[in-house]
Amino acid sequence: MKIIAIKNIARKNVPIYYRLVYTGVAVIEAVKRTDEHPIDFSIEIKPTGEKEIAVTVNGNLDYPVIPVVKELKTVIGNMHSDGELPD
Repeated sequence: MKIIAIKNIARKNVPIYYRLVYTGVAVIEAVKRTDEHPIDFSIEIKPTGEKEIAVTVNGNLDYPVIPVVKELKTVIGNMHSDGELPD
């Protein structure tokens, strides 16, 4: 299983400044097949500077959810660190 990309990322407006909420579409390659799945994710910045990332995959996923969510959290964390997420 591999996360190819996360596209169509849009930030939702929330009144809490330390919580960033987004929607997007994850392009996932699994078992020689590529599928697109809508996702919702949030990044909460704790007072210690630590990031807590939560991901929800919407729709049917033909692959175990836990490894997909774990990989998505890694990709999202890297995108946030690199400044690739919309403001």
